[in-house]
Amino acid sequence: MISAKVEDAVNEQINAEQYSAHLYLAIAAYFSRLGLSGFANWFCAQAAEENSHAMQFFDFLVERGGTVKLMSIQRPEFEECGVDRSIEFALEHERFITSRINALCDLAISEGDRASLLFFHKLIREQIQEEAQVEEILAKLRIINGTGSGLFFLDSQMGKRQMRPQ
Repeated sequence: MISAKVEDAVNEQINAEQYSAHLYLAIAAYFSRLGLSGFANWFCAQAAEENSHAMQFFDFLVERGGTVKLMSIQRPEFEECGVDRSIEFALEHERFITSRINALCDLAISEGDRASLLFFHKLIREQIQEEAQVEEILAKLRIINGTGSGLFFLDSQMGKRQMRPQ
């Protein structure tokens, strides 16, 4: 049985993952309006991945005998701010989610909940990959100065992304 503290924290993380999906859909919509369909595709795939993460937490909570308590999803705090800044914003958000999962690990340790800790460790590895992906996009944008034919080439590359099965 999962402790009440861990259960509450996992429910909050389900909400955070669903918020992430909404945020990435807002960013995808922005890129669609800019005519950057590859960037839009990448962020739609990222939104689907965040929904998948929410379901992983959902399933984990059910498997541990906890109660899922869905919450309202806050409106995404994203303002249209240019290509580079949008990617920086996504990186900041991924780092925020990483900090939340690290806090879940700390909570599991303090509660002596090894099963939860094992589950959270898997998600830390995934967050490392997610941050690295966004950092790579940002690095490429900086190399091409976020403009010109380089931007359109990067857009075409981002359009090839498909959601990875979890």
